[in-house]
Amino acid sequence: MNFLLLSDETGEVHELFKVIVPKKMYGKEYMGTERSTFVFDEEGELVKEYRKVKAEGHAEEVLAFIKERFD
Repeated sequence: MNFLLLSDETGEVHELFKVIVPKKMYGKEYMGTERSTFVFDEEGELVKEYRKVKAEGHAEEVLAFIKERFD
């Protein structure tokens, strides 16, 4: 792969991007990771963020943005 993958064992990056949020399941409240996608340019600058992502259609949406922005 020609891109960097990140593992966030300490949760530091989760906190930085504010993706740890209160969630509810079956009436119980807990802290969990909000599905999010972040797109960075070649210089490492954040150029687009998607919050509260739903899986269906999301990959296509991000790919369209990347093609438009970087092609």
